[in-house]
Amino acid sequence: MAFPSRTTGPLFLTATLIAGLCSQALALDMPKRKSGLWEITTSMEGMPKGMGAIQHCIDQNSDNLMQQDAEKFKQQCSATDVKQQGDRITIHSVCKMETTKNVFTTTTMDAVFTGAFDSAYRGDIKTRFNPPLHGMVESRMGIAAKWVGACKPGQKPGDIVMPGRAGNFNLEEAMKKHNATKP
Repeated sequence: MAFPSRTTGPLFLTATLIAGLCSQALALDMPKRKSGLWEITTSMEGMPKGMGAIQHCIDQNSDNLMQQDAEKFKQQCSATDVKQQGDRITIHSVCKMETTKNVFTTTTMDAVFTGAFDSAYRGDIKTRFNPPLHGMVESRMGIAAKWVGACKPGQKPGDIVMPGRAGNFNLEEAMKKHNATKP
């Protein structure tokens, strides 16, 4: 997954990081999320606070697409270890990620997810980048997600509504477009 340039807005960068890290984590034998509208609140060191919750409309096909995309990403991993004990899932992965054309960084991710993927879950994700990603050596992200009901009228699976940004960003379409440009 290529990351946007420094000129891209911080909200889009946050959404891209969330999508990339979450899809990587969720593909590693994680339970399926319940279809409908999920409200996802994130906190990430170095990002503005109080950006509000992201709303993500999903169905089983969009969840599967994220997992399929992450499976491709997983092929670039030298280590993936997922352990589940009750409602706690721990993940450790070491993966090579293309940041810009022919420029790579190794990401080492350690994550802990707790909760039920049909109603609410939390995630704490620590990622280290070697070499640094746009000057970032390490990131720490907290995620709190809760199912809030059916998707809103006019929303389609994959739609993400970000606070302070007009309109929807469709993750499913962006992933398809990104995959179509890959050799």
